[in-house]
Amino acid sequence: MVSRNSIRTTTRKWSWLFIGPVVAAFIIGFVWPFFQGIYLSFCKFKTISSAEFIGLGNYGKALADVSFQHSFWYTALTAVVSLVLINVLAFMVAYLLTQNLKGSNIFRTVFFMPNLIGGIVLGYIWSMIFDGILSAYSTSILLNTTYGFWGLIILMCWQQVGYMMIIYIAGLQAVPEDMLEAAKIDGANKWQTLFQVTIPNVMPSITICMFLSLTNGFKLFDQNLALTGGLPYIINPDGSTVNTTEMLALNIYNTFYTSGAASRGVAQAKAVLFFILVAGLGLAQLAYTRKREVQQ
Repeated sequence: MVSRNSIRTTTRKWSWLFIGPVVAAFIIGFVWPFFQGIYLSFCKFKTISSAEFIGLGNYGKALADVSFQHSFWYTALTAVVSLVLINVLAFMVAYLLTQNLKGSNIFRTVFFMPNLIGGIVLGYIWSMIFDGILSAYSTSILLNTTYGFWGLIILMCWQQVGYMMIIYIAGLQAVPEDMLEAAKIDGANKWQTLFQVTIPNVMPSITICMFLSLTNGFKLFDQNLALTGGLPYIINPDGSTVNTTEMLALNIYNTFYTSGAASRGVAQAKAVLFFILVAGLGLAQLAYTRKREVQQ
């Protein structure tokens, strides 16, 4: 008979045949570009081969950029508003669809389908919808910052609510039945059961959905590009231009590709700051909500 040790040795020997390509692809496609991008953020360059190390100059220019500052606050506001609306709506829909509602499977499919559509396509679709509605008021989503903001919020909710709904449904279905029965026996009404039993037990799903909606809100790019393209814009007294609906990812893209080769190092510095911001906020949110999860 073949011994367990020989099986383990053979497994270890051949496992790298399958793991190796994946590790190599991860290093080539993510790790190496990531560290190369950090290095380039300290350089002035037109191409990678012509990179010239200049220290922290790019970071100073990035932080002093008025358009970058505006994009940060605009992105933060958009992310917070979308975070609240997406999770509230997704939880409400998930809760209703777990109450033995007829046709709930059909509704789940309908609500989830927008998540399957690409962001660029969604952006152009909703751009036409909003322009059709706003044409009655002789304006456009590209001419009004407020319309552009709420247009992005509506688009994000329409796309992401269905995905978060699936996660919440899984969490709701995992709530122990004996706890719900105990609450009913103790005389708790539906609202008391919801807030005292259901929601505490669904905290793992809330943690995941809040993390996804928060990071998605900050990383939003393709929908922003297709829906408003950052427009409208304003010209400051110093001559600088600020796109009023431009989010951070789009600002970095525009800095790199439309502001000239001399600004590529600045764009790279913005990208590093952007990574630190999203990673920091995501980890902080995970740490905060995980403390409130109920151990079953």
